[in-house]
Amino acid sequence: MLQRTNESAMTRSRRGRDGSGLTIWDRAERAIVGMLGLAALACAVWQVLSRYFFPQQSIGYAEEVIVYLLIWAVMIVSSQLVRTDSHVRPDVLRNVVPPGVARWLEVFNCAAAVVFCAALTGYGWRIVAIAVAIDERSASDLRFPMWIYYAALPAGGMLMMIRYVIRLVGLAAFPHRNPVAPHHIGGHERPDID
Repeated sequence: MLQRTNESAMTRSRRGRDGSGLTIWDRAERAIVGMLGLAALACAVWQVLSRYFFPQQSIGYAEEVIVYLLIWAVMIVSSQLVRTDSHVRPDVLRNVVPPGVARWLEVFNCAAAVVFCAALTGYGWRIVAIAVAIDERSASDLRFPMWIYYAALPAGGMLMMIRYVIRLVGLAAFPHRNPVAPHHIGGHERPDID
């Protein structure tokens, strides 16, 4: 009974219904990504409209700004992909092995992902530091500081790494929980998303 209670508490926590700090984090990420996407859409719409109807107010660097906004959005939303078990990974093998082996495959996957994300974060900060040191700016009229653009790399890496560490702790705290989420043909692998 205790195991079932712990599993249901973990399920509620993963779904974001318990009002915890993770729920606030999830909502903040989604809100930021939504605002970045909306800002990119606004830039694109303005660029198209101004090109045809207001050529004097047209800006030449709208595409550049759109790329910056979307890269930041993609790097932030990658953390949500880890949270919902939707990130790229080798599921074929994990889905055909017994649950005990699947659990160890999941532990290995998470550990490898933590190492990769740590490297992504570390090297990303090096790139940011170099861009700051040489005062690198974009070649357009905007002269955008490139370190802000490059900072998306370590920020996204750090967010994903924290999510993978949370998953590893969950696997250690609930050793009898099956890491393979049940799914149905034609649906998402997480039943609470369909």
